Amino acid sequence: MRVMSAGDGYAYLLRTVAAGDGDRDLSTPLTRYYTEEGTPPGFWMGSSLPYLGGGELAEGGQVSEAQLQLLVGMGRDPITGDPLGEAYRQYASVQDRVDQRVADLDSELGPVSRAEHVAAIEAEEAERGTRRAVAGYDLTFSVPKSLSAWWGVADGGTQSLIADAHHQAVAEVLAFLEREVATTRVGAAGPDGAVAHVDVAGVLATAFDHYDSRSGDPQLHTHVVVSNKVPTVQDQKWRTLAGRPVHASIVALSELYNSTLADRITGMFGIEWEARERGRDRNPAWELAPVPDELVSEFSSRSRQIEEEKTRLIDAYRAKRGREPSAKTILKLRAQATLATRPEKQVQSLAALTANWRHRAGEVLGEDATSWARTLTTATGEQAALLRADDVPLDTITDLGQSVVAAVGKKRSTWRRWNLHSEASRQLMGVRFASAEDREAITGMVTDAAEQASLRLTPPELASSPVVFRRPDGSSRFRHPSAILYSTEELLAAEDRLLDRSHATTGPTVELATVENITSRPDAEGRRLGPDQADALQQIAVSGRIVDVLVGPAGAGNTTC
Repeated sequence: MRVMSAGDGYAYLLRTVAAGDGDRDLSTPLTRYYTEEGTPPGFWMGSSLPYLGGGELAEGGQVSEAQLQLLVGMGRDPITGDPLGEAYRQYASVQDRVDQRVADLDSELGPVSRAEHVAAIEAEEAERGTRRAVAGYDLTFSVPKSLSAWWGVADGGTQSLIADAHHQAVAEVLAFLEREVATTRVGAAGPDGAVAHVDVAGVLATAFDHYDSRSGDPQLHTHVVVSNKVPTVQDQKWRTLAGRPVHASIVALSELYNSTLADRITGMFGIEWEARERGRDRNPAWELAPVPDELVSEFSSRSRQIEEEKTRLIDAYRAKRGREPSAKTILKLRAQATLATRPEKQVQSLAALTANWRHRAGEVLGEDATSWARTLTTATGEQAALLRADDVPLDTITDLGQSVVAAVGKKRSTWRRWNLHSEASRQLMGVRFASAEDREAITGMVTDAAEQASLRLTPPELASSPVVFRRPDGSSRFRHPSAILYSTEELLAAEDRLLDRSHATTGPTVELATVENITSRPDAEGRRLGPDQADALQQIAVSGRIVDVLVGPAGAGNTTC
């Protein structure tokens, strides 16, 4: 997901998402062998379309640049131009804030003192940056690399079926977002106010299909740009989409898309999926079992570039700080590597790209790539079993709920519902369901069981809310369901033990003679600790603390305890 700001977000949308649209009929499928350069036109999605332009817009209708400018760039009805609620807020720029604060400085300050204050103000405001209103969210649905590889070299009929399965999975997940995630906020913020999360009629979205990566590899994906403007059910007013639930649910939506797409592909072709390791700090990837890793690697040049740059950044981090980066830092370094290695996208026709993909795949496979792709649909053997929600016993759901809590508890000390939902999707990925409704029902039941197996930390509401501010299940709309925090008794007990031990003043000691022996002994390269380092270790030994010593070059400042 990428948050799109007002103004700049519209420019980004035209430049990188909708760029290269050809002048072709919308009925032309994505999988046609285009001779024109560019990508298919964008199309409308979302349940809020009937609220625009007197119902003139329809699901699947083509999006024009003028309509994008009105909706995303200006927050207006793309047909009539009428404002959709309040205009995008305008925030003061960095320079405006600096000028205001400088003007408020004491006029009696001397030149030196004034210069110091101005420099401090400029640094503070530059760090804060310029705040911009949110215009929408770019959700990118990308099919697994093995499926993209198969799609890229398959015949036209198979390509069309794969693209249909992808589009159906995207539509299912967007509908799930509308039902379970999308809300708006009404009320007054602040200590004397209260904000309620109320229902919306749906979302407004525009979708843009792309079929290659920036490195020219097959990568079937769709950008779904969700507008920040939503109609409220209770009073029909246009408000903004509540952002926190969207951010909190994005991993769960991603996992749901992956599993829903896998169900569609297996249901169409009978092809099974398997989990493949992707290295440290990454979850296993589910790929089509018949597609070899060699072909996946051939068409993953963009991933290789990012991983190589990420490895370089991690090495530099380790060398500078003398320790391994945390999981959160690794994610930031990977994002930095993605931007640093991002090439300009070359716009080509799908016909030219497909010819290139088939040639490359043929060299890897040692046979005609299209003929190989055809064998995947003819050599599947027995039809894969597709489960209905009723086929899953309640005992199994309870056991899965406990397994989900155990898995989440290994990574987090506290969690919320969407963390449990994401893990439930991962643990159900190896099971194929007959429909999206069946998968959503079982995933939701497993998530409910995981909540029951967790310890709720968020206290209940102290007062009952009026009926208008209660959900059908009786919960208060003044608290979003995804905001409830959970943990387990085992984790809290472990924290208590750590806190108790942190107050202990006794413990095993290291003999001073042992420390002197170690610090005076050269390593394999003849290096010794410097006097200051050795003295520090001796003082620690005398104090009776446990020491883990990493010895580096004397005087280099990289000996840590």
